[in-house]
Amino acid sequence: MAGILYLVATPIGNLEDISARALRILSEVDCVAAEDTRVSGGLLHHFGIKKPLVSYYEQNKHIRGPALLERLLQGESIALISDAGTPAISDPGADLTRAAIDAGIQVTPIPGPCAFVSALIASGLSTERFVFEGFLPRHHGERKRRLQSLAGEERTLIFYEAPHRLPETLADMAEVLGPQRKAVLARELTKLHEEYLRLTLAEAAELYRQQQPRGEYVLIVAGGESRRSPPPDLQALQDRLEKLLEQGMSRKQAAKTLAGQYGLPVKSVYELGLK
Repeated sequence: MAGILYLVATPIGNLEDISARALRILSEVDCVAAEDTRVSGGLLHHFGIKKPLVSYYEQNKHIRGPALLERLLQGESIALISDAGTPAISDPGADLTRAAIDAGIQVTPIPGPCAFVSALIASGLSTERFVFEGFLPRHHGERKRRLQSLAGEERTLIFYEAPHRLPETLADMAEVLGPQRKAVLARELTKLHEEYLRLTLAEAAELYRQQQPRGEYVLIVAGGESRRSPPPDLQALQDRLEKLLEQGMSRKQAAKTLAGQYGLPVKSVYELGLK
């Protein structure tokens, strides 16, 4: 019989957050597949668990994935963990999970800490409906196009971002989603210096133009206004459109951006630009 692939959530900062079930599974499996064996080795050592560690990350997943799959098919049970939090969310664990399912191998989640869920529930923004986007594209043009596709989204938006890309990402968000859109920047979750910054996108962009971001961030951004809301002030829309055109944005791109923000057809905004 094939073994079981366990997706084990580990602490995102505070080691007290690990569950008793997670500790039991980590103690019982044949090996632990980890994103960084140095980080995971420290975690296992802290809890007195001695298990073979196998590295599994983005750059080696095409080699290690099939090898882990073969071990599972031979009857071994494997715990998959990330450096912190729940595996298979914005990491290559999702690829191993799909391969295991396709091979008929049982996949069992061991729930626990998750950075974006923790940030969301403490953000103060709507938790009724939300969209997890993970990391935005690294390149400026692709990132802006992705944000434009989300400009009209009414659900709360959730992103991950690295510190060296945060200033550019916030500047793009302020431009595309709207400068007055509410946002929460969460960092150092569950750690001693846990921090939540509750700002508008314009305020956040300005803040990180002046200071260096530190640590990984979870960005929680309020959803756009309902398309069923009253029509926007035509003069305000026109002023915003003129500003974007003066900044060098093409008429077509400006129309798409504002159409998403105001919940209007792209064609009508484009025609306003022609006038």
